[in-house]
Amino acid sequence: MIASEQLPAPDLPFPIFQISQRVKRYLLYDINLVTWLRRTHNILGVFLGSLPQSPQQNLFLGLPLELQTEEVRLLVENGLAFVVDDFEIHKNALQSPPSRLAEYKANVHKDGLATARAVEKQRLQRNQEALQRCGVRQSTPEVDRVTSSGLRHDHEGDQVESLFNSPEPRRSRQGSANPVPYSCTPTTSFPPVLPPYPQSTTQFPEVNGPSYALFKHLHSLGYFLSPGLRFGCQFSVYPGDPLRFHSHFLAISAEWDEEVDLLDIVGGGRLGTGVKKGWLIGGIEEKHDSGEQDESVLQDGEGRAHGRTTELKVRTFCIEWGGM
Repeated sequence: MIASEQLPAPDLPFPIFQISQRVKRYLLYDINLVTWLRRTHNILGVFLGSLPQSPQQNLFLGLPLELQTEEVRLLVENGLAFVVDDFEIHKNALQSPPSRLAEYKANVHKDGLATARAVEKQRLQRNQEALQRCGVRQSTPEVDRVTSSGLRHDHEGDQVESLFNSPEPRRSRQGSANPVPYSCTPTTSFPPVLPPYPQSTTQFPEVNGPSYALFKHLHSLGYFLSPGLRFGCQFSVYPGDPLRFHSHFLAISAEWDEEVDLLDIVGGGRLGTGVKKGWLIGGIEEKHDSGEQDESVLQDGEGRAHGRTTELKVRTFCIEWGGM
């Protein structure tokens, strides 16, 4: 496995594709980018695509990867990514000149030819290894006694059929210098669609203030956060990669002065304890050092994101159920 320090960084900032205007969803299609984000920036997302070999199951899924709105906002704020309208860039690209389409077809043909040559090379290599194994076997003393007629002589001089007689393996045909190209399906649209470039004005995805503040706070502490719908919360909080660790907290955000029903607290604590996790609730603290309330911070949960002098402070509380 390649260490995270050895992973090549992508060209930054990279595009995140928004595929809907009404219900905004953000997708990534590059597996190398997905791996880099997971190992380097603790970004998980959720896979949506079915696997070609097992299309009727939904336990193991593949590309594309859908990012949470909070993950997209964090990446854009840190200057790692920018959001593009997937429909608009493909609409404009389809009006490109025919030369770009011809270039695209030439690249697909080139990739298919390279794949076909690699497969042919592996086939010839396997044939050569099989021939070498047969040659080693024929050089053993028992096989050396086999005559060209398929018989061997025993000590009394009688001729009996050899159990080790086998026809001489046929020579494999030489691989074609120009094999038939494979039909390759590209995983990206570049080319013929030109890669999008970041705009001069950065557009930040709209997020819920307390929810994003809690996400950003826990992410800054090194946690991995995935959607928590399975456990009836906003985020499942992992101390490390979910492939290696179970989640430790079920996180829910709330306003600082929001009234929380006592039954919700008891139910959340019992739920968390029942699945061996802590029920965590957190939000933006209203009071700052100056004693004043910063309404702009409470609205979007950005803190210092746009040069504000007010330090964002998030308070979290963990509740567990304990029997008497």
